[in-house]
Amino acid sequence: MLTVLISSRKQKISTEKYRILGLSSKDEPMQLIDSKSVVGIVYTLKGDVGEVLDKSTEEDPFVFLMGVEAIVRGLERTLTGKSEGEEFTVTLQPEDAYGERSPDLIGEVARSQFPPDMELRPGLRFQGEVAGGIRMFTVNGFEGDKVTIDANHELAGKTLNFEVRIVSVRPATAEELSHKHVHHGDGCGHDHGHHHH
Repeated sequence: MLTVLISSRKQKISTEKYRILGLSSKDEPMQLIDSKSVVGIVYTLKGDVGEVLDKSTEEDPFVFLMGVEAIVRGLERTLTGKSEGEEFTVTLQPEDAYGERSPDLIGEVARSQFPPDMELRPGLRFQGEVAGGIRMFTVNGFEGDKVTIDANHELAGKTLNFEVRIVSVRPATAEELSHKHVHHGDGCGHDHGHHHH
């Protein structure tokens, strides 16, 4: 009787080990995500009260290069070591996402700095140059000829809830690693429509 118990226990351990290794039916080890992977995910990003802030679809997954800050730090850390087909949810505090809001990134500029025909309204987003770099700004409000603008990321200070399914994993090419972004097809086809850039 004891022998049977031992052998069935051994059997169970070996199947468990097989599952953890994530071997495919072809007995090839699956590609685990690391800092040199190109990853495709279908995700939904929700805020504190469950409002949908951003998402990608099955038809248009978000594809990015790991290790180059293409996505927020907390999500990259959670993806590391996972493989294609895995699904997970993760809640990220601001320090692992877009940081806390900084009062230093809020300021006033003269209305005359905007094109006269530009319709200014609270919530309007525009690109501006600061310290030699391009940033996105949001108009917070205006009073007289002064406009309050905010260079904080629109998701700064927010706790973010991601629901993620990994749909593709492959090693990055040498060219992608040197350019620090994904190449789609023949060249640099960029899709910068998502929040994670």
